[in-house]
Amino acid sequence: MRLEGKTAIVTGAASGQGLATVRALVRHGANVMAADIDDAGLEDLARENDRIAIQRCDVSKPADVERLVDAAEQQFGAVHAMLNCAGFLRAASVLETTEDMLDRIVDINLKGVFYGCKYVIPALQRAGGGSIVNWGSVNSMVAEPDIAAYSASKGAVLMITKSVAVEYAKDNIRANCLCPGGVRTPMVEAFFDDNFLNDEQAQRAYQPLGLIVPEEVADVAVFLVSDDSRKMTGSAVVVDAGYTAI
Repeated sequence: MRLEGKTAIVTGAASGQGLATVRALVRHGANVMAADIDDAGLEDLARENDRIAIQRCDVSKPADVERLVDAAEQQFGAVHAMLNCAGFLRAASVLETTEDMLDRIVDINLKGVFYGCKYVIPALQRAGGGSIVNWGSVNSMVAEPDIAAYSASKGAVLMITKSVAVEYAKDNIRANCLCPGGVRTPMVEAFFDDNFLNDEQAQRAYQPLGLIVPEEVADVAVFLVSDDSRKMTGSAVVVDAGYTAI
């Protein structure tokens, strides 16, 4: 197994890409500390495998994130990877974006990732190095209508990732930004209308290979955690079914 003996923390673990990533990491031998604000979802996840531990964590609260890392170290002895997957999407034009909407998007997507990096770096240093995978988006690089706040937050995630990669390479810590396109998750399904979600031709016009499923992103996350990507750091790793090619 590619990750046997390794411990990873995953935020946003109770659904969507985070849930698929937890399952993929466990399948490849890792221990996982799964974090979310969905208590019921976490309880269900913990029952799947005895190598999954759970911790309630609101990533917008630095004390929660610090406790999460401490809990993972106490449970498994060391932390080797941090996967900052928790995210929030709310569609609105610039003029329609309220202060509360902007704050929530920034608190989860930007601050949540920053706190995840900040509090896991000392643990990775103690472990002799490790991997950070931050969830960006194709909108880290490409604009679309009605998601300016979301795109701004995801652009910031890419630059946080690059900064961490440059600052902590000396400690054998790698950081990469996973940038998915349209993935069939509850969050993204709420963004598209039902006609689009039921029309494969429309999906392929948007992304040449159609909508992505969470497991396809999770497989790339496993690669970025594993030693197979040992010379990759500071990269924007795009998994977009061809979206940015058109």
